Amino acid sequence: MRKMDIDLAAPSLRRAVYRTPRIARVAALAALCLLPVVAVATVKYVDALRRYELLAASLHARQQSPAPLQTAARVPQVTPERAAAINAAVMQLNLPWRGLHDAVAAATPPAIALLALDPDARKRVLHITAETRNSDDMIACVEQMQAQEWFVAVVLTRHEINDQDPNHPIRFQLDAQWRQP
Repeated sequence: MRKMDIDLAAPSLRRAVYRTPRIARVAALAALCLLPVVAVATVKYVDALRRYELLAASLHARQQSPAPLQTAARVPQVTPERAAAINAAVMQLNLPWRGLHDAVAAATPPAIALLALDPDARKRVLHITAETRNSDDMIACVEQMQAQEWFVAVVLTRHEINDQDPNHPIRFQLDAQWRQP
């Protein structure tokens, strides 16, 4: 025979809870505990949705308005003094060193010792300092420099005899203006 469930009690909350299956009571308690978590997640979702809508509206407004032309990179302003210094450095770097060296080497007799080559790129003048034992070699050097096709004009600017040296060498300076390559 089957068990019959007879309940003659008056309807009440206590009776409803008692008659509710245990799994339903556990599920209701879990739902009650999860209610704050769901509420916080809902508030965060609404806030994120509002921020997204503001961002989308801002992006749409930017796309609708014509954007000003922007250059890829700003060019820094160069002062005239700095431009002059840069141009002087570029001129110095662009000297025709190989041609000048070959012309000076071809015009220098073996009896002459070259001490310094100092170019002035702006004036296209090469200041040469050298030493020799006698004045004939010095004059020969000037004439051979003048004969070189690289040089427009060669001038002996200074010479002196070093009396402190026992060999008494003649130190002289030349200014050789070179041609525009």
